[in-house]
Parts: sequence; C-alpha cells; structure tokens
Amino acid sequence: MMLGGLSLTGAQAQQRSVRGLVSFGQSAGLAGDTLFLDIDKDIAVQLLPFDELVKIATNYSPLLKYYNEVSNALSAATDVTKTQILQNVSGYATYSNGNQAILSTGGTTADTRGNQIANGYRVGVDVRLPIYEVFGRKHLIRQATANHKASLIQRDIAILDLKRQLIGIYQDMITAQQVLKTRLLDEQASLAAYRIAEVELQRGRGTAELLAGATNRYVETKSVSEQVKGEFLKNVHYFETLMGVPIQRLKRVN
Repeated sequence: MMLGGLSLTGAQAQQRSVRGLVSFGQSAGLAGDTLFLDIDKDIAVQLLPFDELVKIATNYSPLLKYYNEVSNALSAATDVTKTQILQNVSGYATYSNGNQAILSTGGTTADTRGNQIANGYRVGVDVRLPIYEVFGRKHLIRQATANHKASLIQRDIAILDLKRQLIGIYQDMITAQQVLKTRLLDEQASLAAYRIAEVELQRGRGTAELLAGATNRYVETKSVSEQVKGEFLKNVHYFETLMGVPIQRLKRVN
C-alpha cells in the first residue's frame, strides 16, 4: 500500500502491510527526488537527533538571521558613538616655497612685530570640544552599548522560542504518525471487508444491505485516514518551515 496518494486496490490491501512511504520531494521543489519518510518507521529514527536539528534550525532560521543582522548593526552603532568625538578634531598641513628671507610688515627693517618665515612646512591640530561632548558623550556610549546587549538578549529569547516550537511540532509529528498508522490499519481492514462483501454479492451469498454497510464503513475510514494524513503532512511542512531546510536534508545517513 503506497501512501503517496493513498490509493488502494483490493489485491494490494489484502497482500501488503500498512507500511508505506510519504514523499516530500515535490513539495520541496526537488526534481527526481528519491528520499521518503517511512510511515511505519518512527520519525525519531529517520531524522537526525533532536539536538542536531536545533543547531540546524538556529543556523538557518530566517528570524534568527534577522536578529543577527540587527545585533551587528547595533554593534557598529556603538563603535561609531565611541569615535564620534573625533569629528571635533581636525588637522592641517601646508608648505610654502620661498627664499628663506625674513619678511617684515612693519615700517622699518628694525620692526619685527610681523616677521615670519616665508617658506617651509606648517602642520597643526585644531581641537574644538563642546561642553556637550564632555558631559553627554558617555551617556550616548552607554545607551548604544545597552541597545546592543538588548539585541543579543532578544536573539537568545528567539532561540528559546524556536526550541519550544520545535519541541511541540516534533512531538506532534510523532503523535500524528502513530495515529496515521492506526487509521491506515482500520482503512485496510474496512477495504478488505468491502471487497469480500462485493464478491459475496456477486456469488449470490450476500445482500445489497451488507455491501452498502461495508461501503459506508470503508468510506468513513478512508475519510478519517485522509484527514489524519493531512494533519501529518501539515506538521511536517510546518517543521520544515521552522528548520529553514527541506525534510530531505534532515534525514539520517544510513
């Protein structure tokens, strides 16, 4: 009995067990995929250990990637705040070329009040420090540092929330798998009863009422198993979304 579409025939239902495979290649957009999840094999055995799954989710989660970038931006903002005081400091350098003469701007050569050297290098530093920089800069640095630390804490909270969600959906997958196996057994038995009732009616040993009852029973079990299968698939897709990678990449390597 193949569960890709959950289509059953009488011969398959009577000759094959409930073991089946559910393919997720098409949903993940992987052409020619040959990796499956075995319905009759525990999820915990098929997938990587849970601790490794948490590490993968931490590395690939889009939300955590966002928090990482926010933290990097706030760290850079802290560095900018620490060095912003340098915008009040400027330097200069000039060079003049002349004949090494001492020029006088006074009325006579003896008056040297305006003497200056006409050539050579001149360098200097201009520092203008507002009072705000003296008393306010440390508070800006403290504020930027606190924002950066808050972003790191927020990321840690997001990791804890991701772990909590993974634990919940991981357990939901295990539960849905066990329920699906039970429902498929029930569906298999009801299909076998329907086929028997159909053959008995053809041989004249059954009645239309018995066939109708067997048909209704099969339809009910088929509907329930499809609902349970949908719940199982929904949990798997939700798990993929939290992990940030397709289910195929999370399987153990045998």
